[in-house]
Amino acid sequence: MSYMKTNLRAVEDSAAKHGVGATQEARFPREELGLEQAGMNYLIIKPGKREAFAHRHSSAEEVYVVLSGSGRVKLDDDLIELEPLDAVRVAPGTTRRFEGGPEGLAVLIFGARVQGDGEIIKGFWEG
Repeated sequence: MSYMKTNLRAVEDSAAKHGVGATQEARFPREELGLEQAGMNYLIIKPGKREAFAHRHSSAEEVYVVLSGSGRVKLDDDLIELEPLDAVRVAPGTTRRFEGGPEGLAVLIFGARVQGDGEIIKGFWEG
């Protein structure tokens, strides 16, 4: 088939599945869209919460587009304020973690799908 369509709300919430639903929702529509080379995530950080963990990629860059709400993202040592339609490109090797503002933060994430490229970073932006 030359195209596939899905509604992101219909995609399974991986955050709830992995026990971090109190802070966020995370929907990865890889199978639903038949993605072969691209990666995508619909991420919602709940109001006043931080993403369950920080991470970085060794070779994949990512682009984050804020759909609604507000919040911040910590990129290595920089803290960036976010509002609707902000787009942020993050280079490989950069550690990142999101925080939702008073109404939460909804972000659409795009990047290359590189198997085994992600690394969880413990102790990043705690407290």
